[in-house]
Amino acid sequence: MSNAIETERLRKTFGEKHALDELNLAIRGSSVYGLLGPNGAGKTTAIRVLTTLLKPTSGKATVLGLDVERESAAVRQKVSLTGQYASVDEDLTGQENLVLVSRLLGMSWGDSRERATELLSVFGLAEAASKQVRTFSGGMRRRIDIAASLVTRPEILFLDEPTTGLDPRSRNQVWDLVRQIAADGTTVLLTTQYLEEADRLAERMAVIDHGRVIAEGTSHELKSSIGGNALRFQLADPARREEARALVSRVVGDTVIPNTDPTAISVTVANASVAAEVLSALCSARIELTDFSLGAPSLDDVFFTLTGRPPEPTVAEKELAK
Repeated sequence: MSNAIETERLRKTFGEKHALDELNLAIRGSSVYGLLGPNGAGKTTAIRVLTTLLKPTSGKATVLGLDVERESAAVRQKVSLTGQYASVDEDLTGQENLVLVSRLLGMSWGDSRERATELLSVFGLAEAASKQVRTFSGGMRRRIDIAASLVTRPEILFLDEPTTGLDPRSRNQVWDLVRQIAADGTTVLLTTQYLEEADRLAERMAVIDHGRVIAEGTSHELKSSIGGNALRFQLADPARREEARALVSRVVGDTVIPNTDPTAISVTVANASVAAEVLSALCSARIELTDFSLGAPSLDDVFFTLTGRPPEPTVAEKELAK
């Protein structure tokens, strides 16, 4: 199957800053592809270049075989973008918003009303059709925003951090919608820092940092890239974290996975026997643990190992931490 999106040595600079630095991507059609990276990695800039909102400084980008610079109008006819923040009018009802978007895209009044009714039903918003969007919950607002992006059934849907600020229930509802959209044949490119989202949705993904792809593959391939199993444990006393980290490093070498939790340490181990050696060393040093586990590396482990930074917490996660 041919690639729906390709970039070759794509660069975008803002003054002295290289937002994209020779970004190379090859994304096949009818798939869900994830772009992962910390804040400032270049994810949103990549989306804006691919949707023709920004012109690249150099390099090449094609969408459905169309050059994003020379054939930008044709690209815009085939794609749709849902940004990080709701773009619907809060003073209008759900029905009125979708009819408005349909009319702006050239549909007749009759077809606009029919398409709005269809989308409201598909997205579970039929009962809220006559309510102002300002009364919608966060999850409902996100659904109406995505619905507005699908009025004309795009061949590619760009989702820029689609579940930012949503509670777990609303997040799962959006995930179900993304799966449904992809199953209907639309290629979906999503950016996210919520790594479970990429794990659940994306067939393949790229980790980008400082505008470059630093790893690419399936979730399984990325997790395998850091090797071995991940031993994770929680310390009863965070004051002994550096002591514990040094002790673990003496046992297993330089395989400690970066972590910002002051009570947690994660380390890559070859097998269960090595994990037992680590735990035995901690026990001998009388370093008390409150919990430990051994399993495959998580996508969080991969992200932190590759970028040296944790994924940013979502708005909802920040609120829960208060």
